[in-house]
Amino acid sequence: MLGTIATVLAGLIGAGVIFMGASAFWAPQGAVGFGIPDTPADDRAFHAWLSVKGVRDIASGLFILIVLAGGTTHLLGWLMLAASFIPVGDAVIVLRSNGPKAVAYGVHAATAAVMLAISVLLLVA
Repeated sequence: MLGTIATVLAGLIGAGVIFMGASAFWAPQGAVGFGIPDTPADDRAFHAWLSVKGVRDIASGLFILIVLAGGTTHLLGWLMLAASFIPVGDAVIVLRSNGPKAVAYGVHAATAAVMLAISVLLLVA
């Protein structure tokens, strides 16, 4: 039962990450909420870097969905464990940029914690 719940949650995270990545292309002003202060939402160079992040997010979400569809629960657990380092890195970036701690911890670190919990459930299922 816990394995099924964790698998569904992993799928929701995969879909959510794809959505966030795609939104970088149609609503780049939303990246201001990423947590880096003084984000130049209208700057072309910033849009280029945001596109890199968008592609990274879309690919990361697809990896989760591909393993979800064709792999084992155990493999999905390992992938989710490895992928949890991405929001940890994002939290560190926000903190090193003097961004809001609420975003660093409340968004990025919380996402990492949820992904870590899901990976543990998948690995013990």
